[in-house]
Amino acid sequence: MEAANQPREGNPLYFEDLQVGQQFLSGTHQLDAEQIQRFAREFDPQPFHTDADAARDTRFKGLVASGWHTAAITMRLLVGSGLTIAGGIIGAGCEITWPKPTPPDSILRVVSEIVDLRRSRSRPDRGIVTLRCETRDQHDETVQVVIAKIVVPCRTPVSGS
Repeated sequence: MEAANQPREGNPLYFEDLQVGQQFLSGTHQLDAEQIQRFAREFDPQPFHTDADAARDTRFKGLVASGWHTAAITMRLLVGSGLTIAGGIIGAGCEITWPKPTPPDSILRVVSEIVDLRRSRSRPDRGIVTLRCETRDQHDETVQVVIAKIVVPCRTPVSGS
Protein backbone atom coordinates (compact mmCIF):
# COMPACT_ATOMS: atom_id res chain seq x y z
CA MET A 1 0.00 0.00 0.00
CA GLU A 2 2.62 2.54 -0.87
CA ALA A 3 1.71 4.24 -4.16
CA ALA A 4 -1.32 6.47 -4.26
CA ASN A 5 -3.76 7.37 -6.97
CA GLN A 6 -4.98 10.72 -5.72
CA PRO A 7 -7.80 12.57 -7.48
CA ARG A 8 -7.47 16.27 -8.17
CA GLU A 9 -8.52 18.29 -5.16
CA GLY A 10 -12.09 19.55 -5.10
CA ASN A 11 -13.53 17.03 -7.58
CA PRO A 12 -16.08 14.82 -5.88
CA LEU A 13 -15.73 11.12 -6.61
CA TYR A 14 -18.57 8.89 -7.73
CA PHE A 15 -18.76 5.10 -7.82
CA GLU A 16 -17.70 5.06 -11.49
CA ASP A 17 -14.51 7.00 -10.63
CA LEU A 18 -13.21 4.36 -8.23
CA GLN A 19 -11.28 1.17 -8.87
CA VAL A 20 -10.00 -1.74 -6.82
CA GLY A 21 -6.41 -1.05 -5.78
CA GLN A 22 -6.84 2.73 -5.81
CA GLN A 23 -5.06 4.26 -2.82
CA PHE A 24 -5.37 7.42 -0.80
CA LEU A 25 -2.77 8.94 1.56
CA SER A 26 -3.67 11.38 4.30
CA GLY A 27 -1.74 14.14 5.92
CA THR A 28 -0.52 13.67 9.49
CA HIS A 29 -1.74 14.40 13.01
CA GLN A 30 0.58 14.65 16.00
CA LEU A 31 -1.01 13.34 19.16
CA ASP A 32 0.10 14.59 22.56
CA ALA A 33 -0.73 13.64 26.15
CA GLU A 34 -3.10 16.56 26.63
CA GLN A 35 -5.22 15.54 23.61
CA ILE A 36 -5.30 11.93 24.82
CA GLN A 37 -6.42 12.92 28.31
CA ARG A 38 -8.96 15.51 27.14
CA PHE A 39 -10.67 13.01 24.79
CA ALA A 40 -10.58 10.24 27.40
CA ARG A 41 -12.02 12.36 30.21
CA GLU A 42 -15.09 12.95 28.07
CA PHE A 43 -15.47 9.69 26.12
CA ASP A 44 -13.34 6.84 27.58
CA PRO A 45 -12.37 7.67 31.18
CA GLN A 46 -10.10 4.75 31.96
CA PRO A 47 -6.85 5.27 33.95
CA PHE A 48 -4.53 4.28 31.08
CA HIS A 49 -6.07 7.13 29.03
CA THR A 50 -6.55 9.79 31.72
CA ASP A 51 -3.74 9.47 34.28
CA ALA A 52 -0.09 9.08 33.27
CA ASP A 53 0.96 7.88 36.74
CA ALA A 54 -1.79 5.26 37.01
CA ALA A 55 -1.15 4.20 33.39
CA ARG A 56 2.38 3.03 34.32
CA ASP A 57 0.85 0.20 36.35
CA THR A 58 -1.29 -1.10 33.47
CA ARG A 59 -0.50 -3.52 30.67
CA PHE A 60 0.36 -0.48 28.50
CA LYS A 61 3.09 0.74 30.91
CA GLY A 62 2.10 4.33 30.18
CA LEU A 63 -0.51 6.67 28.82
CA VAL A 64 -2.14 5.58 25.53
CA ALA A 65 -4.90 6.98 23.36
CA SER A 66 -8.33 5.42 23.45
CA GLY A 67 -8.97 3.30 20.38
CA TRP A 68 -12.02 5.50 19.81
CA HIS A 69 -9.77 8.56 19.82
CA THR A 70 -7.54 6.90 17.22
CA ALA A 71 -10.67 6.12 15.20
CA ALA A 72 -11.82 9.75 15.39
CA ILE A 73 -8.41 10.99 14.25
CA THR A 74 -8.48 8.42 11.45
CA MET A 75 -11.82 9.77 10.25
CA ARG A 76 -10.53 13.34 10.32
CA LEU A 77 -7.44 12.36 8.33
CA LEU A 78 -9.50 10.27 5.90
CA VAL A 79 -11.77 13.21 5.09
CA GLY A 80 -8.69 15.20 4.06
CA SER A 81 -7.00 12.36 2.16
CA GLY A 82 -8.37 12.97 -1.32
CA LEU A 83 -11.16 10.45 -0.88
CA THR A 84 -13.68 13.19 -1.61
CA ILE A 85 -16.86 11.18 -2.09
CA ALA A 86 -19.80 13.07 -3.58
CA GLY A 87 -22.18 13.63 -0.67
CA GLY A 88 -19.56 12.69 1.96
CA ILE A 89 -18.10 9.51 3.41
CA ILE A 90 -21.19 7.60 4.55
CA GLY A 91 -20.50 4.39 6.45
CA ALA A 92 -22.53 1.21 6.07
CA GLY A 93 -20.53 -0.77 8.64
CA CYS A 94 -16.96 -1.62 9.54
CA GLU A 95 -14.59 -3.92 11.34
CA ILE A 96 -11.92 -2.25 13.45
CA THR A 97 -8.79 -3.59 15.15
CA TRP A 98 -6.04 -1.95 17.18
CA PRO A 99 -2.90 -4.08 16.77
CA LYS A 100 -0.69 -1.65 18.71
CA PRO A 101 -1.41 1.07 21.31
CA THR A 102 -1.02 4.73 20.39
CA PRO A 103 1.13 6.62 22.94
CA PRO A 104 1.63 10.39 23.24
CA ASP A 105 3.89 11.96 20.60
CA SER A 106 2.68 9.58 17.91
CA ILE A 107 2.42 11.12 14.46
CA LEU A 108 -0.46 9.41 12.71
CA ARG A 109 -1.33 9.11 9.02
CA VAL A 110 -3.83 6.98 7.13
CA VAL A 111 -3.12 4.80 4.11
CA SER A 112 -6.34 3.61 2.47
CA GLU A 113 -7.01 1.23 -0.39
CA ILE A 114 -10.18 0.25 -2.20
CA VAL A 115 -10.45 -3.53 -1.93
CA ASP A 116 -13.92 -4.12 -3.40
CA LEU A 117 -16.60 -2.35 -5.43
CA ARG A 118 -20.18 -3.59 -5.62
CA ARG A 119 -22.98 -1.77 -7.39
CA SER A 120 -26.24 -2.01 -5.47
CA ARG A 121 -28.90 -4.17 -7.13
CA SER A 122 -31.75 -2.73 -5.09
CA ARG A 123 -30.60 0.91 -5.19
CA PRO A 124 -29.37 1.80 -8.71
CA ASP A 125 -28.20 5.23 -7.57
CA ARG A 126 -25.38 3.89 -5.39
CA GLY A 127 -22.66 1.35 -4.84
CA ILE A 128 -20.88 -0.11 -1.83
CA VAL A 129 -17.13 0.39 -1.64
CA THR A 130 -15.00 -1.67 0.73
CA LEU A 131 -12.08 0.39 1.97
CA ARG A 132 -9.11 -0.86 4.02
CA CYS A 133 -7.67 1.97 6.13
CA GLU A 134 -4.42 1.53 8.03
CA THR A 135 -3.57 4.19 10.57
CA ARG A 136 0.21 4.22 10.94
CA ASP A 137 2.60 6.00 13.27
CA GLN A 138 5.86 7.79 12.49
CA HIS A 139 7.70 4.42 12.55
CA ASP A 140 5.31 3.08 9.87
CA GLU A 141 3.82 0.70 12.46
CA THR A 142 0.09 0.06 12.14
CA VAL A 143 -1.88 1.17 15.20
CA GLN A 144 -5.35 0.66 13.74
CA VAL A 145 -6.96 -1.19 10.82
CA VAL A 146 -10.47 -0.41 9.64
CA ILE A 147 -12.24 -2.39 6.94
CA ALA A 148 -15.16 -0.12 6.09
CA LYS A 149 -18.08 -0.39 3.74
CA ILE A 150 -19.07 3.03 2.46
CA VAL A 151 -22.05 4.10 0.38
CA VAL A 152 -20.98 5.94 -2.76
CA PRO A 153 -23.43 7.60 -5.16
CA CYS A 154 -23.35 6.66 -8.82
CA ARG A 155 -22.96 9.39 -11.40
CA THR A 156 -25.22 7.41 -13.75
CA PRO A 157 -27.81 5.20 -12.06
CA VAL A 158 -28.64 1.95 -13.86
CA SER A 159 -32.20 0.74 -14.27
CA GLY A 160 -33.17 -2.11 -11.96
CA SER A 161 -33.81 -5.50 -13.58
